[in-house]
Amino acid sequence: MTLPHRPGGELAFLTPKGGLVRFAARFGPDGESAGRPGRPARTVTLDGDRTVVQYRVAPGDRRALAALEREAAAAVALERRYGDMGFREVFTRVVGYDLDAPEPFVLYRPASGEPLASYGGALGVRDQQRVAAQLVLAVRLMGAAGLVHRAIDPDTVRWDGAHVRIAEPYAALRAGEPREAFGAAPWASPEQRGGTGTADPRDDLWSVAQLLYYLVSGRPDRGAGPPADLAGFRGLTAFHEGGAFAPSAAARPTPAELMRLLHVPDPLTAATAEAAATANRAGSSGRTAAPGRTAGPGRTGRTGRTGRTGHADPADPADPLDPADPGGAEYDRQIARKRADLGLDRPEPPPEEPGRQGRPPWWRLSGRRPAAPPPAPPAAPSPPAAEAASAERLCPHCLLPVVYDPSRLVTIDPKGDRIPLDVSGALPPAHLRDLLRTAYQVCPYADGGTPHELPVPYLTNGRPLTIALVGSSGVGKTHLLAAMLAEVEQGGLEPYGLKCLPLNPDTHRAFLRDRVQSLLQGRELGRTGQQTFARFADGLLVTGNGPTRPVVFFDLAGEDLAQDGEVARFLTGVDAFVFVLDPLRALDLPSLDPVRERNGLRRRDLGDEAFTTVLNRIPRTWGPYVAAPAAIAVNKSDLVRVEPAVDRWLGRSLPPRFRPDEARAESRDAHAFVSRHATAAWLRPFDDCARCTLHFVAATGGQARDDRFPHGVRPRRVLAPLLSIFAMCGLLPGVDHREAGI
Repeated sequence: MTLPHRPGGELAFLTPKGGLVRFAARFGPDGESAGRPGRPARTVTLDGDRTVVQYRVAPGDRRALAALEREAAAAVALERRYGDMGFREVFTRVVGYDLDAPEPFVLYRPASGEPLASYGGALGVRDQQRVAAQLVLAVRLMGAAGLVHRAIDPDTVRWDGAHVRIAEPYAALRAGEPREAFGAAPWASPEQRGGTGTADPRDDLWSVAQLLYYLVSGRPDRGAGPPADLAGFRGLTAFHEGGAFAPSAAARPTPAELMRLLHVPDPLTAATAEAAATANRAGSSGRTAAPGRTAGPGRTGRTGRTGRTGHADPADPADPLDPADPGGAEYDRQIARKRADLGLDRPEPPPEEPGRQGRPPWWRLSGRRPAAPPPAPPAAPSPPAAEAASAERLCPHCLLPVVYDPSRLVTIDPKGDRIPLDVSGALPPAHLRDLLRTAYQVCPYADGGTPHELPVPYLTNGRPLTIALVGSSGVGKTHLLAAMLAEVEQGGLEPYGLKCLPLNPDTHRAFLRDRVQSLLQGRELGRTGQQTFARFADGLLVTGNGPTRPVVFFDLAGEDLAQDGEVARFLTGVDAFVFVLDPLRALDLPSLDPVRERNGLRRRDLGDEAFTTVLNRIPRTWGPYVAAPAAIAVNKSDLVRVEPAVDRWLGRSLPPRFRPDEARAESRDAHAFVSRHATAAWLRPFDDCARCTLHFVAATGGQARDDRFPHGVRPRRVLAPLLSIFAMCGLLPGVDHREAGI
């Protein structure tokens, strides 16, 4: 798509540190941008004297926008991490970005120097050594930031006689992400070209090695392995002996190892930094050793290394530019405290799975004693799985006990009228199953109060699991639930061994039509209306570990949740909670101020009032803790996508199987991130609930304008909180629910 050319105007954008700036701007014409489909380039002159390069995407080009978001996150991460360091010039410097603009864009300083493509075979030995040292340093720096550039070749690396400068990270991936096929021989590694395995900083070392061969020999190699005449170039001895030309990343050295072979000081290690300082004090010229020098005493070459499979050198000292995260340490302390309080550090078995077992009597939860239970129904054909169902369960609306009673069945016609359903006759089993699939049972306690009914499958399968989404109005609960169920409808839970059917086909179909389809078509959903009686939004029959269980979702208006009234009575019987945290209300980040202003929101130091009201109402039945499993979903995480901690998770897809260690790692990072940028009140669900995970999610992937999402709806990681809840409730096959979330 061709974007319109506007010769002049104003340009507002966020700086890498998150501040909003505005400039008078004059725009040049669009030009080609190699390697960036859908992202044309143009120069922009700011305030008449400062020229930058802008890459932008057209509205609606979702693939190009996703790539631009990834690029901006990588560029900002490198600028924040290394922008004040002396070696920052090895990167093209980012100036700013706006990922929520009608035409999202990122800005860079113009790169000086000439592409290395014009130097093949023409650089002197000393310049070859400096190029080699600086390129390996650049790969080392990117690897320490968890990034793989993937686009290092003669056209994307410039040389100005003193510094190399690698191109913008438009193809960057996080180390450990699945490789995407990208690049061409010989510059891209065989694994990268094929899109196999996971991205590794050693992919970039292959590119550097091939580029150095081109500079030394004056011609490119085939890109299948070490060049046939490699031994004839002394300047490439360290690359050759170190294994940088190996076709497999696992056989190549790490960037830090190759720097040691090149005798290049590593600024990320305290020892080499001190050695460099000592050498400077002694009047050292600071020149690096030739790449051809072999490893000295105490250093091993390629044949001396075994078992390299990771993305970083395990022998390297801790990176001083990435100090220990105090928020992460606090998460570790809190988890240890919870485990000690619950006796999980002792050999005794842990408490039972939270559910109905560990709770006070149902009548104390509901605040009223029950009427006499209904008489036992006459014998009738038993529905499937009725034998496995518990004899008594609580109505999720009124919290009173109810059992399956065929004499109270109804169907609901399109007008909403309740029509009695008689199943007392001799019906064929298949006919009976089909009738009960869409039937309801009137709650026996609804006669004198608010009429309500339960889907029959809720009463005739395993123990129900009720999940409530908690948060103030406007935090995105409805969008998150719709995005979750959209993923479920598309088979998103099947890789985890879970099969899902609608709890009631009619209500599920209505939810898909009114909520899910509207969202996926790019329409903003209306706010949930207040209720006088809590009704669940949708339900599923989930088969996983053990018998099929009904799972029902409650999505109440934030005003209802924030009031300690009758409508919230059902909360005391809910089995699990998803607390939806809104960054606009919680996080003290300057990049969010323009969005807050546009939406008329203020940051709240006292936390979410719905969190507080709900947590104050739920009984503590695991010592000082709430027994019900919980997850904190940091929704709208796309607003803070460029924050490295957020991008580390939001930029990757969910793994094909649930990994408790990965859930804990994300929880640790999210806890640290919220701790750093918000008050402790926002983490109260984690403090109060015995088992609670934290997740970065994005229900829509962008901000709505005029009730539409101009760049489409792009949900990200929305199933992560649900999978953690399922793991903690014993639904996920192969996962120990007693250890999940704590």
